[in-house]
Amino acid sequence: MISTGMYLTKLLTSYGVDTVFGIPGVHTVELYRGLAGSEIRHVTPRHEQGAGFMADGYARATGKPGVCFIITGPGMTNIVTAMGQAYGDSIPMLVISTVNAHGRMGSGEGWLHELPNQQALVSGVSAFSCTVNRPEDLAPALARAFAIFDSARPRPVHIELPINVMLAPADHLTVADKPLRLSRPAGDANALSAAAAALDAAKAPVILAGGGAIGAAAQIRALAERLDAPVVMTTNGRGILPPGHTLAVNFSASMPATRALIEAADVVLGIGTELGATDYDMYEDGFFSIPGTFIRVDIDPAQLMRTRAPEIGIVGDSAACADGLAALVSERVHDGALRVAEVETRVHHDIPTAMINDLIILEAIRDTLPGVLIAGDSTQLVYAGNTAYVAASPGSYFNSATGYGTLGYGLPAGIGAKIGQPDRPVVVLAGDGGLQFSLAELASAMEAKAPVILMLHDNGGYGEIKSYMVAKNIPPLGVDLHTPDFIAIGRAYGWHAQRLESFKGLKPALEAAAKRDVPTMLVFGDDFRAEAAAEGA
Repeated sequence: MISTGMYLTKLLTSYGVDTVFGIPGVHTVELYRGLAGSEIRHVTPRHEQGAGFMADGYARATGKPGVCFIITGPGMTNIVTAMGQAYGDSIPMLVISTVNAHGRMGSGEGWLHELPNQQALVSGVSAFSCTVNRPEDLAPALARAFAIFDSARPRPVHIELPINVMLAPADHLTVADKPLRLSRPAGDANALSAAAAALDAAKAPVILAGGGAIGAAAQIRALAERLDAPVVMTTNGRGILPPGHTLAVNFSASMPATRALIEAADVVLGIGTELGATDYDMYEDGFFSIPGTFIRVDIDPAQLMRTRAPEIGIVGDSAACADGLAALVSERVHDGALRVAEVETRVHHDIPTAMINDLIILEAIRDTLPGVLIAGDSTQLVYAGNTAYVAASPGSYFNSATGYGTLGYGLPAGIGAKIGQPDRPVVVLAGDGGLQFSLAELASAMEAKAPVILMLHDNGGYGEIKSYMVAKNIPPLGVDLHTPDFIAIGRAYGWHAQRLESFKGLKPALEAAAKRDVPTMLVFGDDFRAEAAAEGA
């Protein structure tokens, strides 16, 4: 007999799924019957939250949805935080869980792992959640999920299988060799024409490019060069224009100089950006504004009308719309490069010394390891990077310090990214506080043979929060932590672990780490950060 659980593996394979992150439990073992001997790799994290973060990193590194198998009840409550991060950053994630059998589901009778309503639990962190009540309902549910991933704003989807349905026979069901896949809309022709006319008439255009536009780098570059328009890239949009491009603005829109550039523009084109506060109003001073004509391209029609409604709105794929606009606008020369240079000059005066030191460290990582993917937690190097890091390519720098802003993300997300892109170096940025949220995933990296490089800032606690509390005249309570001997712990898990005593030692340490087949932990303190500017020069 082929059970519905086994049938699920066949369906996932037909959609090109090659990796599943999950922890087997008594309520999900039937799902694993189908995995054994299939083309799908299973990766076991040490916590369901880690499974979700791994799926998130895998999705960002590959462009494919990260898939998780999760048990009923506690497995679902554990993964909700990871779903929240993925929801905030528009990351495709498929969470497949079990749920108690019909007749027990939501009964309140105390069955193992029983929750009153799992769908209600995840309703705020998923594009949709559905219960598969019959084997025949599974394929349509997956088709709905991949329709979201392929043609709409990608966000987590939750599908739950009652245990009795998971065990039910599915011999009568077939799997299409190539299931239907949808394309994203290309944008309304009239709206594109109106937008092109406004851009043609502009004297000082500016483009805002967000994480939803990383698949449109070539098209945005062509459009920006035709318009001679500076491109302000959000944290998740960094790398859309390459390092050294004269129109690239790699500085946060929360910086006064970047805001001045945007406010001086007569026409602003936003592509794939939600105008989120953590990118545009990081300090919550409310000073970000777009006084000029605003044109907005987004795959999500509801998002078009949030924060700042546009004068011209285009629902469509970033690449298709940018390509369409480039074909319609005239090539012209403004003073785009000069305006970008002015922003750079002003920003370098505004960035604190500590951030400059951290940016030197990030640039050393980027330049030492060509093709590197950097996955960051909420930590001080990341905050500096979000302010002014110049990424080498789209999607090569991401972290959890934007949007939802969870801790414990960096290590498992980096593991997922390395599994998705085994031939690229992956560097994780984490602090000693955040790492302890997911410390056990050190074992997962070893087990999965994912030789990530962990840059661990050990400053004895939540340093950024401590500084914030002191600045607000709040006694710094709860931020000075007992931290373990991380090097000893790393070695106990089988990692290569060492302390970086000098910034000059960073490059050889990274080069050696990239050659190892085991993960590497490089621990550094505030003294190392302070040395970066002098030694980096």
